[in-house]
Amino acid sequence: MPVSDFDEFDHETHMQRAFELARTAVDRGDRPFGSVLVRDDEIVMEASNRVRTESDVRRHPELQLAHRSMREFGPDERRELVMYTSTEPCPMCAGGLRYAGLGRVIYSVSSDEMTGFSDHEESVLSGEILDGVTDVVGPICQEEGLAIHEAFDW
Repeated sequence: MPVSDFDEFDHETHMQRAFELARTAVDRGDRPFGSVLVRDDEIVMEASNRVRTESDVRRHPELQLAHRSMREFGPDERRELVMYTSTEPCPMCAGGLRYAGLGRVIYSVSSDEMTGFSDHEESVLSGEILDGVTDVVGPICQEEGLAIHEAFDW
């Protein structure tokens, strides 16, 4: 599918997989974040948060997928990728995504909503960091995304 067909992707199915990965992260002892990369409406990569279990701040799923996409796809191919992520990327992840140059990032729970769950506020939103490089769209499947964070012991 060309970039112009992003809107034809099965958004709900892809976001559901990101939610499953977020729940898997919680079951493992990490925070509830999961992401998938989609190309031609098919998942090609996935990751879940591993910051606590691997004692590595870089193990946010969005940053891991940005890193992997740069190793496995060329710039034109990356523009054909869509990231579905359970929560809007933090500034660190958005910085990595800016370098990756994906076609679109779609999230469920916004950074603004996350301030109600976590103990810190995002000073810069991902859309500002990715402006002119990657479209940021959301929220979608917001109710289920919020329920995952509400169930987590922040």
